[in-house]
Amino acid sequence: MNDEFYNRGLEKARRKDYAGAIEEFNHALQLTPYFSEAYLQRGLAHYDSGAILKAVSDYTEVIKLNPESVEAYYCRGLARVALKNLSGALEDVERAIRLNLNYAAAYNLRGMVRRKQGYIQDAIANFKKAAQLYLEQQDKENCRLCLERIKQLQPPEKSPLQESHSTNAPILSTNDYFTQLLEKAEKGDTQEALADLNWVLKADPQDAQAYCCRGVVRCKMGDYREAIADFNQALQLNFQDAIVYRNRGKARSALGDHQGAIADFNQALQMQPQDPLVYIARGNTYRAMGNHLDAIQDYTQALQINPDDAQVYYNRGIAYTCIEEIQNAVENYQRAASIFCEQEDWGNYQQVLSSLEKIQKFSPESKKQKSHLLRQRILRMVGGYWEIAERLIQHKQDYHPGMSDEWYLQKVIDDLERDRGR
Repeated sequence: MNDEFYNRGLEKARRKDYAGAIEEFNHALQLTPYFSEAYLQRGLAHYDSGAILKAVSDYTEVIKLNPESVEAYYCRGLARVALKNLSGALEDVERAIRLNLNYAAAYNLRGMVRRKQGYIQDAIANFKKAAQLYLEQQDKENCRLCLERIKQLQPPEKSPLQESHSTNAPILSTNDYFTQLLEKAEKGDTQEALADLNWVLKADPQDAQAYCCRGVVRCKMGDYREAIADFNQALQLNFQDAIVYRNRGKARSALGDHQGAIADFNQALQMQPQDPLVYIARGNTYRAMGNHLDAIQDYTQALQINPDDAQVYYNRGIAYTCIEEIQNAVENYQRAASIFCEQEDWGNYQQVLSSLEKIQKFSPESKKQKSHLLRQRILRMVGGYWEIAERLIQHKQDYHPGMSDEWYLQKVIDDLERDRGR
């Protein structure tokens, strides 16, 4: 009887009556709860009807019943792509390929996943493998589709007379793709991001946005001269964007060309007058030049746009210290420390406290400020219950009489961190 329900479900699915098919597969599974093919076909019906999560659930049931089901892994990978779970999709499709090295559809799907992840060369390699397998299987239509996908990712052949100065629609120059590469560099994968950008520029040497992105990556790597060359190339190709001037300014400043850097930052601000990153970068350059008043002005402007940037408060505190406005410096350090404390960024938090210690001799208030910050940190560590914090401090005072208030506070912090295994 369950075969009858199952076969009716297949027939209804062929007629695209997915609701009816699902109902038939439900009946089949009520009679035979371990009917893996019924789960698979119900998953396909759920997928075709748009119920992707239910499809994933059914495919997972198939895998539980039959861990060697190549089709279940492939189908779940396809569904996970629809859910934008690319890492999960990649894991499924790779399992399918390990189970069947000649599964053309799996290579095709892996190519699509890798393309979405920004790994263009890997995507092309997978589409080529899929096309080869489809051709061997005499599936000319799917082979043709794979070749079309490869063609879309590869640059067109250019004749010597063809004009190449246009940057309206460069190959691979999508904002999403370059954003992925910059995020990769931000996470520390600068070499991999650089390799991808080199490939893009080999494919299309006129891709101005790729030059800009490669310049940003090279800045992160400390290769400032090469970065400037890339930014110059982007500008020659008419990629007029504030990010080019901002990052070229940072590179020029790092090389000691402060005046050139200021000129670039000024140009960037003409394009994006509300970009706090430009004010910060220009402020840092002014500070490196010894122009602390203009640096303070730029940091203040940046904080008006983004009032929660702890690093800018810290930089402004340094600038105030340099012109011996100690109280303003202390206030900025305190604000920076408070934000770092809230963010639990203890490395920077400690750096700020060290700066407070260094200017302690100039301001009797700074010691009080540091004590206040230490108390704030203890309060956070005990969940906001000051009675607990007071008992801990009193305990240290009883066992170690005669020490400074700061010593007791730091001792409590050290003990709490040790107890938490930090």
